[in-house]
Amino acid sequence: MMSQSMRVNLFSFGFKHGCPNAEMIWDVRFLPNPYWVEALRDHTGLEEEVALYVLDNETGQTFLDHLKPLLSFLLKSYQEGGRETLTLAVGCTGGHHRSVAIIEYLNRFITDAGFAVQCSHRDLDKHD
Repeated sequence: MMSQSMRVNLFSFGFKHGCPNAEMIWDVRFLPNPYWVEALRDHTGLEEEVALYVLDNETGQTFLDHLKPLLSFLLKSYQEGGRETLTLAVGCTGGHHRSVAIIEYLNRFITDAGFAVQCSHRDLDKHD
């Protein structure tokens, strides 16, 4: 494996708080929304029960099955092209559930691939 020098910045956000500046932005508002489940509404994608609700279903699994090989290809290609940093953002409606769960998943996936990752959740503490 080649030496991994590219840093990947990952962050979640809510579209209702504005769209961020990033090289790639994925909209995951198509995934099941924990907001509509009373028992999950006040929790976040950092919590296992919420992450499972978002990811452990046919739509979530199909999305990850497509995203992982694409992301592996893109990371390798950007690094080979000499990129030092790459910013990837994932958005949902409010930035509390779906985008957070996806970013946490991608954090593990990209870290396991040997890249340095910085992960943040822009809108996690916003209440409205």
